Amino acid sequence: MKILAVDDDPFILELLVSLVGFLDGHQLVTATDATDALRVMDLNPDIECFLVDIQMPGRDGIELCRDIRRDPRFARSPVMMLTAMADKDHIDRAFAAGATDYINKPFDVAELSEQLELASWRITSREISHDRLTQTPSGHMVSETAGPLALYQPFEIHDVDGVVTLTALENYITKLSRNALYGSSVVGVTLREADRFFSALSEFDFRCLMADLSEALSDELAHFNPLLSYVGSGTFVCILEDGARLDARRFTDALNLSIHRMDLHASTGERLHLRMCVGEAVRLFWRPGQQAIECLSRAHANAEAEAQKRERDLDAFWMLERSA
Repeated sequence: MKILAVDDDPFILELLVSLVGFLDGHQLVTATDATDALRVMDLNPDIECFLVDIQMPGRDGIELCRDIRRDPRFARSPVMMLTAMADKDHIDRAFAAGATDYINKPFDVAELSEQLELASWRITSREISHDRLTQTPSGHMVSETAGPLALYQPFEIHDVDGVVTLTALENYITKLSRNALYGSSVVGVTLREADRFFSALSEFDFRCLMADLSEALSDELAHFNPLLSYVGSGTFVCILEDGARLDARRFTDALNLSIHRMDLHASTGERLHLRMCVGEAVRLFWRPGQQAIECLSRAHANAEAEAQKRERDLDAFWMLERSA
C-alpha cells in the first residue's frame, strides 16, 4: 500500500518513515504542506492511503482532506488525521470533510500500525469483491459490487453533506467516547416497507433511492450538524449534536414532505410513494468504545421497530374501516 504522509514537522515525517519501513508491503511518500501534497498526488496517482496533520502553514489538513475527496482517484482512499488537535470542533470538521479516522499526537505506534494494516485489508477486500463507485442520475456516487445486493447490506454513498461511510461513523463515535465528548445522540431513520421497495426496484434503482433519501435527510437535519451513514435495510443512523431535542413527529412530517417534493421515480417511470420514520434517540453518555458502537445498532433497531409499529397501526386502521 502506498501511503502519503503530510506534516510540516520533519520529526513526525522521519518517525513515520521509520515506522512504515518496519511494516511489510507498504511504501511511504511525504509532503510538508497541502500544496506540496497536491503536487505529490499528481506524481503518484497510485497513492492508496493518507496520513494528514491538521495544523500546517497555508491551507490546513481539513481543507486538504476535502481536496482528496474531490479527486476521483482518491475518493475512497483511507484518510487518517494525525494531529494534536483533540477538541470536538476539529474532530467534527475532519469527519465531515471525509476523514476515515482521527488519531491524536503523540500517537501510539502499535495503534497506528494496526490502523494501517486494517486500511490495507479493506482496500484488498474491495478489490477482491470488485467494489466500485457508480454515479446515480442525481449526481451522487454509490458503491456497487459484482455480486448481488442483499437488503440488509450497507453500501457507501458519497457527495452528500454529512454522509460518511459506516467505518468512518464507527471511528467517529469511538473517538467521541475516548475523549468523553458526551451530549450527542444517535437516531435511526428508516424507509417504511423497505423490503417491498427493494423487491420492486432494480438493485441500481434501490441504491439511487437511498442516495436521494440521504440528501433529503441531510438537508432536514442540517441544524443538528449531522454525520450519518446508510447501514442497510433502508435505514440510516445519524449522530446529532443535542439530538435528544429532535421532535420526532415534526421532523418526520418535514422529512416526508421534502421527499414528496423531490418527486422520485423508478427508472421505469413509476412514481415512488415513500414514507420515512424515526426511531427513539439513543444518548451518548460516557460510553467506552465497543458500547459506543453498539449505540448505532440500538438506533438502527429502534428505527425498524418504529416502522413495524407504524405498519401494524395502519393495518389495524384499515381493518376497522372495512368492518365499519
